[in-house]
Amino acid sequence: MERITNFLRDLCLLNAVSGDELDIRKYIVNALKDASCEISFDNLGNLIVRDKNKKKPKNKIMICAHMDEVGFVVRGITSDGFISLSAVGGISDSVVFGRHICFKSGDSEIYGVIGGKPIHHLDGDEKDKQPKLSGIYADIGANSKNDAEKFISLGDFAYFRSEFVKFGDNYIKGKALDDRLGCAVMLDMILSELDIDMHFVFTVQEEIGARGAGVAAYAVKPDFALVLEATTACDISGVEDENQVCKIGNGTVVPFMDKSTVYDKQLYKLAFETAAENNLKCQTKTQIAGGNDSGTIHKTAGGIRTICLAAPCRYLHSPSCVIKEDDLFEMRILAEKMAYKIAEL
Repeated sequence: MERITNFLRDLCLLNAVSGDELDIRKYIVNALKDASCEISFDNLGNLIVRDKNKKKPKNKIMICAHMDEVGFVVRGITSDGFISLSAVGGISDSVVFGRHICFKSGDSEIYGVIGGKPIHHLDGDEKDKQPKLSGIYADIGANSKNDAEKFISLGDFAYFRSEFVKFGDNYIKGKALDDRLGCAVMLDMILSELDIDMHFVFTVQEEIGARGAGVAAYAVKPDFALVLEATTACDISGVEDENQVCKIGNGTVVPFMDKSTVYDKQLYKLAFETAAENNLKCQTKTQIAGGNDSGTIHKTAGGIRTICLAAPCRYLHSPSCVIKEDDLFEMRILAEKMAYKIAEL
């Protein structure tokens, strides 16, 4: 299982906001350079991996995870050289102020800090409110607009900068664990040389509406789809049990419903049965919230039976996402066991 963690570390340290997933694609292709599989790309940028030489199962299966992460895009530069930003994907106001970020400008990285109005300049009830994304800017150390424009252009992307760290009782902290952990699991599955033919799809633009997944699903037209994801765990101090959604350390999360999908009931039941048969921990998602690539996949190409397996993750869409390594490893095992069962349903 060490290989999965190594993949995860490498992937999290790369930058790939929605619509700019090239660096992740390059990494994955290079990791598979010696594998006996067919690699293709579609016009939107999805990466599709298949080994046609394996046994053909009764059902065509598509396993997918998204390559993109939340981040920022440059929408303006002020006269005094500060950079106006807009969020790409769902980012909470509370995780932004004071963060270290970097910009991708051609082949270079430009570093900066996200700033806002100083607390001693806040008026009235502003002092009791969190800084809003609409009022943030990036400080790259420029002295004027002309100075900033030497390094930054409108439409450039920016990313949280964050170390990948293992800490405590097998915990992992890093940016973009959503959904680089799903990509890491799929890489490990492909390199394990499974003995049945499956399509593995590394999708684009999930964070801005699961756009890539629909395109890929229409091209592959599978009978079943297995989506690998990270999902919000609110198991922190001050949150009542019924509002914690899921808990780190309690194993793979199998949702029955979220904001974009009602999951296939037979597959939902099968996931828990398969986990029990293999002594794997498994839990459900106790809030009807969020969404993922399943939302577009299940209603594409005449309808595709879909299930999601997710790792519980604290502080999702922040520079410091946290998972437990044991949950990642168990999710990897359950994904393979489920794939074999779905293949012959």
